[in-house]
Amino acid sequence: MRTATFPSFAPLSQPAEADAAVIGSGIAGLSAAWELARAGLSVIVLEADRLASGVTGHTTGKLTALHTSVYDTLRSEHGEEAARDYADSQSAALGHVLDVAGQLGVDCELEKRPAFTYCERPEGVDALRAEAEAARAAGLEASFVTETGLPFPVAGAVRVEGQAQFHPLKYLRGLVDDIVARGGRIHEGTRVTRLHGGDPCRLTTEAGVTVSAGHVVVATHHPLFDHAVLATRLTQHRDLVVAGSLPTDRDPEGMYITGEGGKRSVRTSPLADGSRLLIVTGEAFTPGSGEDTEARYARLEAWTEQHFPEVTLSHRWAAQDNSSTDTVPLVGRLPTAGDNVFVATGFAGWGMTGGVSAGTLIASLIDGAPQRWAGLYDPGRVGSALRSAPSFLKAQWDTGKHFVQDRLDTLGDGTNGPVQDLRPGEGTVVRAGGGPCAVHRDDQGELHAVSAVCTHMGCIVAFNNGERTWECPCHGSRFGVDGEVLQGPALRPLERRNPEDL
Repeated sequence: MRTATFPSFAPLSQPAEADAAVIGSGIAGLSAAWELARAGLSVIVLEADRLASGVTGHTTGKLTALHTSVYDTLRSEHGEEAARDYADSQSAALGHVLDVAGQLGVDCELEKRPAFTYCERPEGVDALRAEAEAARAAGLEASFVTETGLPFPVAGAVRVEGQAQFHPLKYLRGLVDDIVARGGRIHEGTRVTRLHGGDPCRLTTEAGVTVSAGHVVVATHHPLFDHAVLATRLTQHRDLVVAGSLPTDRDPEGMYITGEGGKRSVRTSPLADGSRLLIVTGEAFTPGSGEDTEARYARLEAWTEQHFPEVTLSHRWAAQDNSSTDTVPLVGRLPTAGDNVFVATGFAGWGMTGGVSAGTLIASLIDGAPQRWAGLYDPGRVGSALRSAPSFLKAQWDTGKHFVQDRLDTLGDGTNGPVQDLRPGEGTVVRAGGGPCAVHRDDQGELHAVSAVCTHMGCIVAFNNGERTWECPCHGSRFGVDGEVLQGPALRPLERRNPEDL
């Protein structure tokens, strides 16, 4: 986000009409908008904040069809044809980025690199052998290896050739410029709060401005305007990231990931001075868990400096992803919203190929010539949802548990005690005025108090001490210390409370 620039676009201030309206400007939304504009449709993009400032702006930018250990799971739970379709669709997306970047003349730091899923523990080897075989059967150039470019030994790894990494925002800048050149309209600072299906659909913004569109694409990470169908089939997780410069001769020259130790993901990118930027992701956790995020950052930094002692860490951030309970993303018509409302969500951390694939898939559905893997990703699919019933039921149990238990335990969030004991930088949830109240003490000692009831579906938020945010454990909404919405699906801020009443 510091090394790519976008032009500024004014908020929508008057009613508008378009063939297609796209809500959200991450890689899925902008990919869909570009595909539709290229097909000759009039397009309007509506972004609540700044372009690509959400999940896409915080990604680590891997363009790969190797998604940890997905193929053995797909083959077991969905069948070999589904695994092949998944591999083909993700590989096609990778190739599409290469083609589009060339067509538009976009310099987005594209580098061809092999991708690896590895393990350090011997007990993980059998699973990786099975994954290598399943990925190869699905059509990827996959093999099981015991040697990698990592500066430490591994017990085994799946290696897939012909993958890539890139600077996603520089790529999207190329799409944005071409969308505008084709007559597309883009509006930042425009939060959509209502959707009425129909022909045409009608959108209403937070400012009360309406948009009429023949087709609507909801590309908002967690799908807005859906409380009962897709929301019940998505789980949230948040990953921490640390980064810093690394001498070029220490570059591991690949993209790596393991599920061990709370997840570790490694890749590098070029820096202007000729060195490499080492990017390490890990310490996955559920937002709103109330866990000690600062301790997680410390563990991730320690792991990075232990395994890459030449690194000079300079940055840290976090990203949030959601996963469907049956493994496969949800891309296609939004159930219960009509035939001309589409959604893209559930990329499980693999939104670079997933988002590009979603853009081409949705465009094909609108065109009336759906890609052959449309059924695999269909949000209304039934068979795979039934096969994933245990995962679905666990997700609902976790949500229900938070909804009930967190109301019974509002004398603290598990990490801090009463308000008077709060130190600068800390936050806690207490009962005040008959309801749960979220209280934070800033570095100057001033208290900030808001309602602890998430405005999405009423779960109780918890404090993230590493990012100093309030987070909902049910559906992943995130809020600032003064209640402003940082990340949906919540559309309204937390209600402010008077700290003097505590």
